[in-house]
Amino acid sequence: MLVVGLGNSTLTQSKTRCFMSRRKKIRAIAVLPTMFTLGNLVCGFFAIVVASRIEKPDTINVMREADPWNLMVSASLIFLAMVFDALDGHVARLSRTTSDFGGQLDSLCDLVTFGVAPAFLLVKMCPQFALEHRVEVWMIAAAFAACVALRLARYNVENEEEDDHMDFSGLPSPAGGGAVASFAFMFYSLRGTSSTFKYAEHINKITETALPFFALLVALLMVSRIRYPHVANHLFRGQRSFAHVVGLIFALIVVVFIRGYAAPILFTLFVISGPARLAWREVSRRGAPRTEEDAIFD
Repeated sequence: MLVVGLGNSTLTQSKTRCFMSRRKKIRAIAVLPTMFTLGNLVCGFFAIVVASRIEKPDTINVMREADPWNLMVSASLIFLAMVFDALDGHVARLSRTTSDFGGQLDSLCDLVTFGVAPAFLLVKMCPQFALEHRVEVWMIAAAFAACVALRLARYNVENEEEDDHMDFSGLPSPAGGGAVASFAFMFYSLRGTSSTFKYAEHINKITETALPFFALLVALLMVSRIRYPHVANHLFRGQRSFAHVVGLIFALIVVVFIRGYAAPILFTLFVISGPARLAWREVSRRGAPRTEEDAIFD
């Protein structure tokens, strides 16, 4: 019995020493990329704070006068976080300070900003739907946040350092969170006191009813294997033709003219572009063997 006890003790000590030898200690971190990443987190945190100012709807006051403004500010903070999220990786690569610590921190911040914040904002954007379907809307919001967590965890495991980052497997979490949050700008234009649009009330009601189901679609596409392009890299990386630059300028002018509706329209087109391209490949292939790119949830 004594021999067995000593053997177990020695085995436990050897496992402990092995674990301690594998554990990495952080000696230093890159300051500038980390500050950009934390800026992403701070924006997501305050997006939740601003959205929480919107009180729970009741049968008398489904929506209050300040609610559209709070929706717009919350969504603006999520979009500002997208800028921080885009810059931190570029800054790290330019300064050659990429690290596992930065990648893990980025995913934790993305979960808050593009998972929890848009999910919470979703409930606040749909007061009538939330009033009639209290449990369902919170379940959809929770499912959205959970899918963002799964999407980020899968990306951390499968991402390779030498990847050219020109496309993604599944809808990226910033695009998914931005797609949901972008409708806050539309609701601000439709519900604001200065709105003069004739059909604003009807469009607002239809959009509010459809948005939770759209969020479910976005959640599924994030955990899917459908390929999506890295829009920023495709549009701005490297040298492009003169016509490409002119097209971008005119596109920005159109966005300015319909700024209240441009973001949800563009994000919705991007979200459905993945399934649309997959469907087009299925139709055009006509019985050809399936490839890895054709997988949806594999």
